[in-house]
Amino acid sequence: MTDAAFRALARSAAMRYPANDRFAVHFANGKLTGDPVFAHLIASQLIPAGKRVLDLGCGQGLLAALLDAPGRPSARFHGIDLRKRDIARARAAVPQGEWVEGDIRSAEFPASDVVVILDVLHYIDIAAQDAVLDRVRAALGARGRLLLRIGDQSARRGFRASQWVDAVVTFVRGHRVTPVFGRPLADWVARLEALGFAVHAQPMSQGTPFANVLLVADLVPPGAAAR
Repeated sequence: MTDAAFRALARSAAMRYPANDRFAVHFANGKLTGDPVFAHLIASQLIPAGKRVLDLGCGQGLLAALLDAPGRPSARFHGIDLRKRDIARARAAVPQGEWVEGDIRSAEFPASDVVVILDVLHYIDIAAQDAVLDRVRAALGARGRLLLRIGDQSARRGFRASQWVDAVVTFVRGHRVTPVFGRPLADWVARLEALGFAVHAQPMSQGTPFANVLLVADLVPPGAAAR
């Protein structure tokens, strides 16, 4: 997909939000076109059509709105987020999805084919991160996939930059700024491998000063070849 085609797709996704919610529309368009992870997920076809997708920390449902754009086969979405307003926005944009206002540390995870966690786990402490990953592993099928974007704490300058921007955006949106619990990339990979995932790490902060990495983690049944 060309850059122009993706931008048109992103605009179409942003227009799914109610026109009178100008913040949601502008935020969707800006985030989808400015954050490289969304274009990468589409171009690499990391979420096949028709799969059961669990989006943890889904926000206003940007990924669902993008994947469910006209002319694209849709996935089946279940999103969980703490923020009541964002869940309402997700419901407005993608009403056929299942949207739950809740805490990923305690909310039920339905059986899923793909779990997506983008820039979320650093808001909870290390023990809670591990507990969420354990539950993700249990929710996934035999060949399930986890798409996890993290900040690589070992890349100190980029990690600090992402912390600062994250805090500013959180404050501007009227939310409380919370502590950040980072881990080096090697620790994330080791943790996922211990759970039985085959992990591919892809830098995912092109055009930004951050140290973001997308971990594509696939479960491989014993005796089966990795896909």
